Amino acid sequence: MDVVITYVNGLDPVWQKSYEKYTNTPILEKRFRDWGTLKYLFRGIEKNMPFIRKVHLVVSGESQVPEWVNRDEVNVVLHSDIIPAEYLPTFNCNPIEMHLHRIKDLDEEYLYFNDDMFPMRACKPTDFFRDGKGVIGMTYHLFAMDMFKKICRNSSHTARRALGRCTTPLFLRPQHICSPMLKSVCEEVYAKVEPEIRASISRTRTGENLNQYLFLDYMYLKGLIIPKRISKKHFSVGVTSVSKLRSFVTRPTHTMACINDVQLSEERYVELNRVLLESFEELLPAKSKFEK
Repeated sequence: MDVVITYVNGLDPVWQKSYEKYTNTPILEKRFRDWGTLKYLFRGIEKNMPFIRKVHLVVSGESQVPEWVNRDEVNVVLHSDIIPAEYLPTFNCNPIEMHLHRIKDLDEEYLYFNDDMFPMRACKPTDFFRDGKGVIGMTYHLFAMDMFKKICRNSSHTARRALGRCTTPLFLRPQHICSPMLKSVCEEVYAKVEPEIRASISRTRTGENLNQYLFLDYMYLKGLIIPKRISKKHFSVGVTSVSKLRSFVTRPTHTMACINDVQLSEERYVELNRVLLESFEELLPAKSKFEK
């Protein structure tokens, strides 16, 4: 089993220059802000997921690779290694997610992590895969009122069409946590609906995009998902208290955590960032093999 992590550092001047050149959209700070927590994701993987074979870090370019990354242990994957050149550069996670299965030497079973997701306690392989099937919570939804839910609906409907099924008013939405993917199934889906995938690609996010839920929805509809929720605590830094965040990170009550960024005042960002880094350092003080 492998882990794939997508990462962006919005403070990187090389990345910023490219963003300004190719888009006319202001940088959305909450989507690209670097909290400095990536190393704790790696430490959590080493401590709590010792069964992981290889970790792949997907970034836009060399300037995005943190200087502390040990490339003898981390496979650095550039967007240009997996995404067709005509769609680059991209500042949209969705086209990146459509092409993760193209990573060289990727295991058949892999977990896709956003960089705001963390393994907090000891995990077992069966938490994520059992008998060749992925394990993740799945729910049906009716209303798609915002852009993200529209993208989820697009993906669910496309998965149904890929299986020759009619679309319905309801759409699937997987649990928002690391995604258990099967490489061969991703390749199968991509081959079936490649024109739709390519037509959906945009440099920045739009409501016409598809996302990685296309693959999970297809797996679920094909009977390759065990619909069981992964133990997870979700934090939105916009509403959580400093004390609750510190308490959970230092003494986690769930296997996984997602710490979701939102628009914040500079004062609150500085406070939360300090507390988060201090708390992670208390939980995971030992440098991992993924660090120099």
